[in-house]
Amino acid sequence: MAIHSVSDVTKYIKGMFSRETLLRDILVRGELSNFKCYASGHCYFTLKDAAASMKCVMFRSMAQKLRFRPGDGMKVIAGGNVSVYERDGIYQLYVESLVPQGTGDLALAFAQLKERLAAEGLFDAAHKKPLPAFPRKIGIVTSPSGAVLRDIYKVSKRRNPGVQLVLFPSLVQGDGAAEQVAAGIRFFNERYPVDVLIVGRGGGSIEDLWAFNEEVAVRAIFASDIPVISAVGHETDVTLADFVSDMRAATPSQAAELAVPDVLELQRHIRNLQARMDGMVRHRVQVKRSRLERCCRSVFLRNPQQLLSQRQQRLDEAVRRLASSARARLGGMQHRFEVQLEKLDTLNPARVLRRGYSIVEHENGFLHSIREVHVGSRLRLILADGELRAAVDRIGKGGE
Repeated sequence: MAIHSVSDVTKYIKGMFSRETLLRDILVRGELSNFKCYASGHCYFTLKDAAASMKCVMFRSMAQKLRFRPGDGMKVIAGGNVSVYERDGIYQLYVESLVPQGTGDLALAFAQLKERLAAEGLFDAAHKKPLPAFPRKIGIVTSPSGAVLRDIYKVSKRRNPGVQLVLFPSLVQGDGAAEQVAAGIRFFNERYPVDVLIVGRGGGSIEDLWAFNEEVAVRAIFASDIPVISAVGHETDVTLADFVSDMRAATPSQAAELAVPDVLELQRHIRNLQARMDGMVRHRVQVKRSRLERCCRSVFLRNPQQLLSQRQQRLDEAVRRLASSARARLGGMQHRFEVQLEKLDTLNPARVLRRGYSIVEHENGFLHSIREVHVGSRLRLILADGELRAAVDRIGKGGE
């Protein structure tokens, strides 16, 4: 029996896989597990079901075409070829296409990106800028050959022939369309300022409108300092550009109506305002004229001395009331002062002395008790008309 090397056996098995038509362009349904995307752009993962698992690899050239972000636990259908990786001696699926099971990859990519950008706050109302009331220049980012440009031009010129329209021609679908839309928005912000921007295209499938769902275009709209009107597709079409723009229009024609004020309507409004202003002026003039006529008929205007006499009489009465009030108040204060003087005189020690009493002092001050002196103590007696000096020769208690 012949002896074979590991390499020979592995190559033979790989050849068996290559010759098997069932394993070429095969579709495999399973659940993603251990999904990893390396810096090289190559993706490695496992497809599994309840009974088995399969190693898979998706090289960068195929992975960069994915519109959604694969993740563990996601049910997918992978398309590709089954072959043997000789170094490890294992078979694996070389994936060329990957789509979510039960939903389209574009719908899933739309939902994933919408959720992520909403979490960053790109769709918050606080970031919305108001449209200018009277724009003079309007920038348009769209295809130069589509009906969108004709509709915008037709509506804008009908509403205001003096408005200036500036086109940045751009692809609106296919490879590179999102980048061109973003470049047009940056062009108007950085090199050719306008008052408002209209970004859009006509209707179509989700694939046709996908350029306005790509992150590069959405972020360019968010970063714009110029207010942006999104006019993508028909009324039922919804893109991420609609969520991030400052105003969404159901159609390109409606975008022109939102951006350009109707000159005829403005003229009617101005005429109405002018009529209201004229009416208000006439009313105020009439009110002032009526007041002037009443003043001219006034007795005091014909005889101003009478008005002065009445004012003088009221002034005299006020002076009399003031003088009377002052006298009454002064009399009350004087009465209270006299009462206080009488109370003060009653408490005056000199008045007590005039009734025959005296004040006795010794060397330590006023004498209050016999216990404060002894026989021989020197005393000073203060009377109403003078004082006496005396000495104690006897001390008795009570009636002694």
